[in-house]
Amino acid sequence: MLTLMGSLFAELARQASANARREVETYVREIPELGSLDVNSRARDETLEYSVWFRRRTLELAPDNGMLTDADLGYIASMGEARAGAGMSLDSRQRVLRVHTELMLREINEATEAQRGGDVDELMRIMSWFAPQGERGIGAYRQGFVTSMRRRLPYVEQVGLLAGSLLAEDAMATELALLTGLELAGHYEVTVIRVPDCPVGDRDLESAVETLVKTHRVPVTWCAERGGRGGELIALMPGDGGGGQAPPAAGVAVDGLLRDFVQGLGRFCAVGSAGAPRGELAGALDRARRISRAAPLRRTSARLRAHTLADVFVELTVADLPFVDDWLRAVARRLEPGPDLLLTLDAYYRHDMNRGATADALNVHPRTLDYRLRRVRELTDIDPGSTRGVRILSSAVNRSLSGAWR
Repeated sequence: MLTLMGSLFAELARQASANARREVETYVREIPELGSLDVNSRARDETLEYSVWFRRRTLELAPDNGMLTDADLGYIASMGEARAGAGMSLDSRQRVLRVHTELMLREINEATEAQRGGDVDELMRIMSWFAPQGERGIGAYRQGFVTSMRRRLPYVEQVGLLAGSLLAEDAMATELALLTGLELAGHYEVTVIRVPDCPVGDRDLESAVETLVKTHRVPVTWCAERGGRGGELIALMPGDGGGGQAPPAAGVAVDGLLRDFVQGLGRFCAVGSAGAPRGELAGALDRARRISRAAPLRRTSARLRAHTLADVFVELTVADLPFVDDWLRAVARRLEPGPDLLLTLDAYYRHDMNRGATADALNVHPRTLDYRLRRVRELTDIDPGSTRGVRILSSAVNRSLSGAWR
């Protein structure tokens, strides 16, 4: 039974049904996923019934500052559960909550204006009730939504949503962390593994990602390349964020994840990594992605490592200077007569110009390595072991092996 203490509450009671209908109409108009309410009479009736119930329950409880009961919260949670069960996205769920809150506040304002000179105490009473109880109601709705998602979505998709939410700097990450059972860190190392041509099928890839998630217990998501067979694996490794560089623990974790992921690929990958505090991960993803695109592609059978800004800052700069990029491409083309001069220089610089280590890595005799380095000097008029050679040739090699000139 409604308790109408005064003019404001009486006005809200008179308008409850009309306001509920307006809410449903707003959902249909502003939220594409709820456009079906226009043709699904059963779903529309359920939504309208809930909207009327919530307004009337507000008017029953607010005058005496009563709290929503467990039964009330259970009903609210069931609505969130039903929405998730019908396939509503997290984005649409957020929009539903925003629209509902905005309309409730507008209705209070409209009722206040309709009752000019009304009781200020009534307005304060309903506003004092609305904030804490509205928060409890939203919490119940979200909990119901998450409960349904846990049953409906495969675990890999749940973790993918968490990764996407963190990278989008979305507040929903807290809920999704509860959903997946993963603890949020204050700082993450965002690692992008670029795979231009993924050799495995969708099912094998999904299985590989699922194994990564369960083994490493970190947010991971696969982003397929539009119109191609490639894509990017994006992983968020917790770290302490010292000085903007990858903390040692994060570096070890990245290495382990890399080994596990590339084991079954057998093709080429390039890896970029950048760290940032949680809440600033969109920028870190952009940096890691740029680094992965500037980093040279390596065979997955070789020892892969994540490149950082310090490894490819020259290549990143060159990419934005077309005339310099064209010049480096011309230098790289001079090396095409070979044999294998680009790969030789790549190994030479990766092993800090150590002849023995480079020869071992290439599985050639040191004299063969010396011949190839002389051949580089003949073709480019640049000594690979000179400071000038390191600056120019290493940049040309990295740009070429990154696939930037394909």
